[in-house]
Amino acid sequence: METTDPFGPSTDEMESLKEELEKWKERLEKAEKAKADLFLCKLSADEEHVKAQDELTKLKDLQEKQRKESVMSRENYETELCLLNQENTELKREIEKLKEDLATNNSVLSQDVQIKKKVAEMKMKFTQMEDMKDGYPDMNTHCVFYVTTKIPFRLNKNQALLTFEDEEVAQRLIKMGKHTVNLDSKIANLRAKPVTLEMGIKFELHVTISGKKINVSEIPELSIPDDWMRDKLELHFYKSKHGGGEVENVKYDKRSGTAVITFLRPEAASGFLRHATCSFFVNGRFYMVSVSPSTEKHLEKLQICSGISKKTILLKGIQETEDDEESVQDMIEIHFQKPSNGGGEIENIKYVSKGVTWAYFEEDT
Repeated sequence: METTDPFGPSTDEMESLKEELEKWKERLEKAEKAKADLFLCKLSADEEHVKAQDELTKLKDLQEKQRKESVMSRENYETELCLLNQENTELKREIEKLKEDLATNNSVLSQDVQIKKKVAEMKMKFTQMEDMKDGYPDMNTHCVFYVTTKIPFRLNKNQALLTFEDEEVAQRLIKMGKHTVNLDSKIANLRAKPVTLEMGIKFELHVTISGKKINVSEIPELSIPDDWMRDKLELHFYKSKHGGGEVENVKYDKRSGTAVITFLRPEAASGFLRHATCSFFVNGRFYMVSVSPSTEKHLEKLQICSGISKKTILLKGIQETEDDEESVQDMIEIHFQKPSNGGGEIENIKYVSKGVTWAYFEEDT
């Protein structure tokens, strides 16, 4: 017998409530699981957020670094461009100067070369006797002068020339190209360039001073035939009272007012050369004419050369400083003498802070 409580739930209702309770338990478990999953997702999201923040910070730092590098790169580029423009302007000036020098040298070479040189007094001694020609020894004086010109180099403002004892040091510095030098108040980025030289000339000048001929100049221009003037000259320089002697030949040029007198004996020529002038009587008047030795000149072994100095470098890009020229030169010399900077012993250095100067190179023998 089953009894029922008229005031309590029925059996069916209890079963229904139990089922409902099980359902709510399942829902609760699902809700707890969903809550745990959401919590895990939140933790993961927080971690991702932190990572994202870190990445964003890194990106901002990288962007700022790139911006600074871009600004520095632009400034360096502008500085380099400015230096290149200055160098380009200097090169254009050097090209124009080379063209002018080349035109000048071509003009000089196309004209007769005149060289004035004082010859030092030397002690002489007799060495040998040569055969006499036509009964008289060769009384001509033969001289050979070996001439080598110095090669000029234009050193512009804020440039320096360094000559090293060792050729390898100069070539190494040129190969390195750029050099960072501490000039006390600022850091200078200098460029080492080879020194290309202009044209130089070498030749031998052979001079023969005649022992039998003299030159006569400043002969008066008179309205008499050339033959008469030639005869007057021969007669004058033949007379012994004037210190003359037998004349072999007279070449007279009326347009230039000059003549070349050739004597038969050498001592006659030397008698007139003791004085720079002598009196000449013609057409009833005395005139003073100039007398000088007769010389023949010719060049041999003429060489026109140019090249690149192996031991010298040209430094460009030196910016203006408040330091005096000598201090800057000392700082440059100290830097390039150090082996740690690729340098070595310096023979000579020249720095120009203002204007333009000229350096001169000689052949390294």
